[in-house]
Amino acid sequence: MKQRLLKILENFKNKKILVIGDIMLDKYLWGDVSRISPEAPVQVVNVLGETYEAGGAANVASNISALTGKAFMAGIAGNDDAKDILLGELSRKGINTDGIFLDKGKPTTQKIRIIGKSQQLLRVDYEKKEHVHKEIEDSIIKFLERTIKDVDVVVISDYAKGVITPDVCSKAIRQAKSSGKAIIVDPKPKHKNLYENVTLITPNNAEASEMTGIEDGDESVAEMGEKLVKTLNTNVLITRGEKGMSLFGLDGKTASIPAKAKEVYSLIGAGDTVVAAIALAIASGASLEEAATISNIAAGIKVGKIGTASVSIEEIKMEIESV
Repeated sequence: MKQRLLKILENFKNKKILVIGDIMLDKYLWGDVSRISPEAPVQVVNVLGETYEAGGAANVASNISALTGKAFMAGIAGNDDAKDILLGELSRKGINTDGIFLDKGKPTTQKIRIIGKSQQLLRVDYEKKEHVHKEIEDSIIKFLERTIKDVDVVVISDYAKGVITPDVCSKAIRQAKSSGKAIIVDPKPKHKNLYENVTLITPNNAEASEMTGIEDGDESVAEMGEKLVKTLNTNVLITRGEKGMSLFGLDGKTASIPAKAKEVYSLIGAGDTVVAAIALAIASGASLEEAATISNIAAGIKVGKIGTASVSIEEIKMEIESV
């Protein structure tokens, strides 16, 4: 098994993955906290620096790039300064941004996290969640029609910020299936019915519970997974944090993958890491269980990092070889 997983990792290089979804700019303000404000009972952060990362669906693309794949991004950004920073981050990582369109009616979705003494104190969001305008939706769909046939796997990274409309989702699924490409969805429960007939969905426990109406709990995981397989006609991987992952196949087979995390430092972006690793593994010939195993290892490494810092292929190899 170890040699098989290492071989799959070797095949990640230059695999082409199209990511469709809600891109964001993550901004971090880093500082010290030593006093309480005299104006209100809140901490005062003395800012020492600021950093930026690609977030949301763009973080999936960043993870693909870090794992030696070739990422193509489709989504929207506002006509603002945050867009320039975000596109610069994506370009620096070698991510193709031809599918990112400007929507003058929306800001670039931005999440600003204020960190004091390595602890997140506050988050400030800039966003508009309404669906994109029809002309932008049409531009995204045309881009998908041109691009899907030339990539290895399609990912829908849905943060419910307006990009994944019924038309965009249905056209992407139809095009992927007609081109023989796997399509993987990191879902949002409110869009559950858009994901029928995809290759795989990757909800976490809470999302699976909301999508099925079944109360979350260890004893109900199998019921949730089986219901999602049946109602959406797709394979299902439920990510369960420190309890690992549970895979439910259309063929009736199930698998439990134990967690690999040594120490949880930050959960930010862990789901994006999972989806990126699964997409590359499937593109590299892995079975669903092999892909889930690799992504589980990647997630365990990811939660030991702060922010949206990506996992490298060397880190995954080291973890596999140490078992």
